[in-house]
Amino acid sequence: MSRIVKVGVAGVGHMGKEHARIYAESKGAELVGVHDSNPDTAKKIAEKCKTRAFSSLEEMVEAVEAASIVTPTTTHLAIAAPFLKKGKHVLVEKPIAMDTAEARELVNLADQHGAKLAVGHVERFNPVLAALEERLGRPRFIEAHRLSPYPGRSTDIGVVMDLMIHDLEIILHLVRSPVTSVDAVGVPVLSKGEDIANARIRFANGCVANLTTSRISPEKLRKIRVFQDDAYLSLDYMKQEGEIYKRLDGKITRDKIPVMKGEPLKNQLEEFLDNVRQGTDPRVGGSHGFEALKLASQICGQMTPVAG
Repeated sequence: MSRIVKVGVAGVGHMGKEHARIYAESKGAELVGVHDSNPDTAKKIAEKCKTRAFSSLEEMVEAVEAASIVTPTTTHLAIAAPFLKKGKHVLVEKPIAMDTAEARELVNLADQHGAKLAVGHVERFNPVLAALEERLGRPRFIEAHRLSPYPGRSTDIGVVMDLMIHDLEIILHLVRSPVTSVDAVGVPVLSKGEDIANARIRFANGCVANLTTSRISPEKLRKIRVFQDDAYLSLDYMKQEGEIYKRLDGKITRDKIPVMKGEPLKNQLEEFLDNVRQGTDPRVGGSHGFEALKLASQICGQMTPVAG
């Protein structure tokens, strides 16, 4: 039997309550408790998950060996730091922090105190991505679309930091080449920051990525298309389905890509627990979160507003 990891969740709102649910259901974890800035929310989720609601963050730090930080981005450094300084392992939701200076501080704290630091880029744990990686050659052109209705949350950040950053981290992982140029446009509609954005990224190895992200769409869509020398792969993160197109005897063939479906967040948290138990590095560690945030910041800094 694997060692049980004592874990807590800081922030049990829209996403945090799902972290709490999965830990409570996991045979490899003991959900010691939850904490939230709203005591009533903490109590409600604690009762549902049959655990305790900590009255203070300090209590949780002392009681756990690992924690998920699922709070607004502006608070990530302040809330994660006490855990890391005690050598407690942390999974912080994406984006890792508000800016690269804060992100670097989190990475340094984890290194200094021997703590694992994972970042919640959950799409990296989508079975669709594993199916893509098995067939990945040299990407020449990548197109990513991520659309959703207006969420009414995470409005402290624009859509680049809220949603596009998922695809940025994945594309950096797939291409593995330095960025040479970025062109971007963005439009605020219902928020202070941009609600729809497009970015075109060029890499040193010649690959080009085009990303379109919106949180004011009437529909939900999360797709990625990868064009390489020998094939074109089209994958749907939501449906967990994919197709591969190849040229054979002068004709284009189309085949379904087999995908072992599963819950990405559960995959991520179970792997985080394994990282804690075995001392292994997270699939998406602090440095990966830092690089994704750095590129997202570059896009935001170079974004050209679209005239109304």
